[in-house]
Amino acid sequence: PRPILDMSYSRHFLDFQGSSIPSSMKKLVVTKLSQNFREAVTLRQDSPVPLPGHGDLLVRNRFVGINASDINYSAGRYDASVKPPFDIGFEGVGDVVALGLSASADYTVGQAVAYVKAGSFAEYTVVPAKQAVPLPSVKPEFLTLMVSGATAYISLKELGELSEGKKVLVTAAAGGTGQFAVQLAKKAKCHVIGTCSSDEKGGFLKSIGCDRTINYKTENVESVLRKDYPEGVDVVYESVGGKMFDLALNSLATKGRLIVIGFIAGYQNPTGLQPIKAELLPAKLLKKSASIRGFFLNHYLSEYKMALKHLLEMYERGDLVCEVDFGDTSLEGKFTGLESVFRAVDYMYMGKNIGKIVVELPHSVNSKL
Repeated sequence: PRPILDMSYSRHFLDFQGSSIPSSMKKLVVTKLSQNFREAVTLRQDSPVPLPGHGDLLVRNRFVGINASDINYSAGRYDASVKPPFDIGFEGVGDVVALGLSASADYTVGQAVAYVKAGSFAEYTVVPAKQAVPLPSVKPEFLTLMVSGATAYISLKELGELSEGKKVLVTAAAGGTGQFAVQLAKKAKCHVIGTCSSDEKGGFLKSIGCDRTINYKTENVESVLRKDYPEGVDVVYESVGGKMFDLALNSLATKGRLIVIGFIAGYQNPTGLQPIKAELLPAKLLKKSASIRGFFLNHYLSEYKMALKHLLEMYERGDLVCEVDFGDTSLEGKFTGLESVFRAVDYMYMGKNIGKIVVELPHSVNSKL
């Protein structure tokens, strides 16, 4: 039988490689509410390393994921009652380095886990064992599934009503979640159209099965859709907002469905929104018996574990491409260390990424950080 490690009340404990867990760490903290990430967020150098409680794991983060909504969180748009300072970052992958007594029933020191929980932009994060997902190894590809993959999987399953031959339009198709919407729609035997901003992204989309790519920098999306799909598209997976939302709405077929999973074009504005032609909405929906559905992952947590299980199985079988972008082609190179999270957020909003943006947090094994 495996020895139980009770580290829930210890002030100093060892990780599985024999190096002392330090007493302090770096982490990112929202110190001022703003949609400008660099204004809102401060890198703290000497925050205390948190201690896991009875049912908790202490995870040493190795990879953390960047999400468009990081700036909505730093702007305080999700919970008006939360005042700075507060921790930021939604998801991480790393090693368990300590754990509480009841958590040790299911986990061991050294185990690879992923999680979705506020506060991942830190060297160490306490994660309730119930919220952790055990992994076969620490790989950045697993991180792509936690929020981005799950959003695509659950929204298309619950709201998309996909079936063979349906025409599916994915906006920002080469992004973190778009890549999964494309692949999952293809697996449902749909015809998939993806918008993107470069020929390089278009090449990536074709490689994962996209039937028609539209580079909106060089092609008029509206004209292409009107010409090539005169009867409209059946499902739109929409994450851009503003003019792209209007265009997608106009492109719906009779009984078409538009799924709103975000509106990134507006997040950098003080209101978080871009104007849309909303006054025409009732008439447009009625004319086509069309519908618009919003999707926010937090409202579908009952489906989450099942979705993640399926996605992990697909990836392990080689049936799913999980594209990771470490920013290797960015001006200052690969996103390494918490200080590079600021660059990574900028990179996302410049529309540079192909796949999910991930930041690596390197740790020296045998020394205090």
